[in-house]
Amino acid sequence: MKYSYLFLFLSLSLNVTAQNVFEGQVHFFDDNKNKQPLEGATVYWDNSSIGTVTDKSGKFSLPVSEKFKILVISYLGFDTLKQHIHNYDNQQFLLTSNTDEQLDEVVVSKQKKTIQKSYFEAQNIVTVNSAELLKAACCNLSESFETNPSIDVNFSDALTGTKQIKMLGLSSPYLLITEENIPMIRGASQAYGLTFTPGTWVESIQITKGTGSVVNGFESMAGQINAEIHKPLSQPTLFVNVYSSVDGRNELNTHFTQKISDKWSTALFVHGNQRTQKNDKNNDNFSDNPLSKQINLLNRWQYIDAEKGWVGFANIRYMDDHKQLGSLNFDPSIHKNSQLFWGSEIDTRRWDSSLKIGYVFPELPYQSLGLQMSYSQHDQQSYFGLNTYDINHQSFYASFLFNSIIGSVKSKFKAGVNFMHDTYDEQVVLDSYKRTDYSLGGYFEYSYDNLDNFSLVAGIRADSHNTLGVFLTPRLHARYVVAEKNIFRGSVGSGRRIANIFAENQPLFATSRTININSQSDGVFGLNSEKSWNYGLSYRRIFNLFSRPGDLTVDYYETHFQNQVVVDWDNYREISFYNLDGKSYSKSFQVSLDYELWNNLDLRLAYKNYDVKTQYNDSFKQRPLLAKNRLFGNLSYETYPNDNNALWRFDTTYHQVGKQRLPNTVIYNNEFSDSFSLWNAQITRVFSNRFEIYVGGENLGNYRQPQAIIDSDNPFGPNFDSSIVYGPIFGRKLYAGLRYTIL
Repeated sequence: MKYSYLFLFLSLSLNVTAQNVFEGQVHFFDDNKNKQPLEGATVYWDNSSIGTVTDKSGKFSLPVSEKFKILVISYLGFDTLKQHIHNYDNQQFLLTSNTDEQLDEVVVSKQKKTIQKSYFEAQNIVTVNSAELLKAACCNLSESFETNPSIDVNFSDALTGTKQIKMLGLSSPYLLITEENIPMIRGASQAYGLTFTPGTWVESIQITKGTGSVVNGFESMAGQINAEIHKPLSQPTLFVNVYSSVDGRNELNTHFTQKISDKWSTALFVHGNQRTQKNDKNNDNFSDNPLSKQINLLNRWQYIDAEKGWVGFANIRYMDDHKQLGSLNFDPSIHKNSQLFWGSEIDTRRWDSSLKIGYVFPELPYQSLGLQMSYSQHDQQSYFGLNTYDINHQSFYASFLFNSIIGSVKSKFKAGVNFMHDTYDEQVVLDSYKRTDYSLGGYFEYSYDNLDNFSLVAGIRADSHNTLGVFLTPRLHARYVVAEKNIFRGSVGSGRRIANIFAENQPLFATSRTININSQSDGVFGLNSEKSWNYGLSYRRIFNLFSRPGDLTVDYYETHFQNQVVVDWDNYREISFYNLDGKSYSKSFQVSLDYELWNNLDLRLAYKNYDVKTQYNDSFKQRPLLAKNRLFGNLSYETYPNDNNALWRFDTTYHQVGKQRLPNTVIYNNEFSDSFSLWNAQITRVFSNRFEIYVGGENLGNYRQPQAIIDSDNPFGPNFDSSIVYGPIFGRKLYAGLRYTIL
C-alpha cells in the first residue's frame, strides 16, 4: 500500500497503518498456473462500509475493530472469498477463477457516485470527480460547479462574461481556493483566476463547508475549495478535447503523457481558447461577451520511489489571456483613450511554479514529512473606458509538514510551519498603491478516530503578520454516527484576511462611479483586516426506499464578522469602502436529496435559503445581488455499455433563482429583481474508451436580464453602470465537442 500512502500524503491527509491495521495480499493463478498479484480487487469487512482496493502488488490494509470478523474479497471473473479472520497478522489470500464454468453470467455492478459526500471525515467535505465535470461544458474551473448544489454560480458583470462563485452566501474572497492544497485564487487573481484553470485539467474538486484545516492557513472564513490536477502517472498517453459554441467560443485541450522510467513520469497540458464573434442579443450596442484569446501551458513532473518512501511533483505553468469588451464599434487601435466608443482591454500574463516533496518512513508508514513551495507572478494591464487598472502581484508560499501518531493510529497529529510573502503594485486610475504582506505561522492539528462512530479534528495556529500582528486561529470539527446510517457533524473556527478592494471589485471600473474610501485605521487603505467566526451543523441520513439507495443531507452554517470591509453600492454616484460599524452575518440553510430512481437513473434535489445582512451607513439590510431562495435539480441517466464500451449519457440541470435586492441606481430604488429559472442539458455519445462526442445547451429557456447595462447610450455620462447583474446576458447557448483518448 505504499503508493496509497504517498498519494494521500500529498493531499495532507495521510491514512496510516500500525498495530490497529490489518494488512494482506491477494493473488490468483494466471493461464500458465503462475501465482500473480491481483490489482483492483475489492476488500471490505462484511456488513460494514469500510473497504479498500488492492494495489499493483495485490496488497491492502484495513482498519480493525472487535466487531469486524468476516473479510470479503471480490473481483469480476473470480469467486468471491469470505473468510473469518482470527488474528490480524499479515495474511495471503488466493482467489479462484470462475471463467471455466460454462454458465450464463449475470453481472450486477454499481457505478461510483460522481459526487461523493464524506462519511469518515470529521469535516463536511463533498468530492466532485472528473465524471461529474463531464456533465457540463466545464471549460474552466468557474464553470465546474453548475451541477453541484453546494456552490452558487453568478455572472460578475455585464461585459466580461466572467462567472463568480459563492458558498454559504459569501463570495469567493471569503473562501480559501487552493490547487493541490497550495493557495491559488487570491490577491490579483480573485476576479478572473477561476477562468485560468481549464476544466479538462481537473481530476477532482473537494468542497469543504465551514472553516478548513489550520494546515492550509488562516484565510478560510466560510469554506475551502481544492482542485486536484491530473497526475502524469494516471493519465493516458494522449487526450484531446475540442469544444465550440454558438457564441463564437472555441477551445482545444491536449494532454501528452510520457513515462520516462519506473520512477519518473511527465505530462504536458496545452489549452487554447478564443472568441472572435461579437454578439448583442439585448440590443444595447455592447457586446454580450468579450472577444478573447488565451494560451495556457502546464508541464508536470512526477517522481515516485515506493521502496525508499519518496514522492515528488514539480510544476511550471504559463498563461497569457487577452479580453476585449465594450461597444460593438470599439476598435482599440483607433478608439483607446477616446470618448467616441466605450471599450476595454484586459491583458493578463501569469507564471506559476511549485514543488512538492514527500517522504514516508519505510519502517513507520504512519509517519511522514512534506515540503511544499510555490511562486507566482501575476501581471494584469487593463483599462475600462477612461479608467486604468494595472496590478502586479508576486507571491511566494512555503509549507513544511510532519505527520505522526500518538500511541496508536486512533490518535494522529499534524504539525508544521507556513511562510507567505506577497508584493502588490497597483495603478488605480491616476493613483499608485504598493504594499508588501508577509507572515510566518506554525500550527498543530490533532485528530482522533475510534474507527467506529466518532472522530474529531482540533487545530490551532499562531501567525505573525506584518500588518495583522500576532494572532491565533482555532478550529474544531467533530463527527458522530448513530446506527451507521445517521451522521452528525459540527464545526467552529475563525478566519482572517486582508481585503484587496480593487482586485476583488474590478466591475467598479466599468462604471461612472467615483471611489470613496472611508479611512478609519492604519490598515491597508486605512481599512481594518477582516475577521470572522463560522459555526456549522450538518446531518446526513443514508437510506433505502423501494430497494433504492438515497441520501438526505441538511446543513446549517452561520458566519459572523467581527471586522469587515463593507462594499457599499447603494449610492449610484459612487462605490464606498469602509469599516464595519455594527453587525454583519451570513446564515445559510441547505437541504439536499440524492436518490437512485432506477438503474443508472439518478436524481439530485436541493433547496437553499440565505439570510445575509450587513450594517451599511444608512441601515442594516440584505446584501445586494444575492438570491435569498434557490432551488436546484439534476437528473442524469447512463445506458449500460456494450462490448465496445459504447454508451449514452443524458444529463439535465435546473436552477430556480429567487429575487435579489438591487442597489440604488437611477432606475432601481430599493427594488428586487424578478426570480428566474435556468435549464441546462447535455447528451454524450461514447463510441469506445477512446472516442466520444457531446452536445449541450445552457439557459435553454433563453432567459436574459433586461437592461443589464444602465445608460448604455451614454457610457461616458454620470449614470453608466455595467455592474448590476443578477442573471444571464447572452441568453441560450448551444455547444458541441469531442474527446479522443489514446491509452
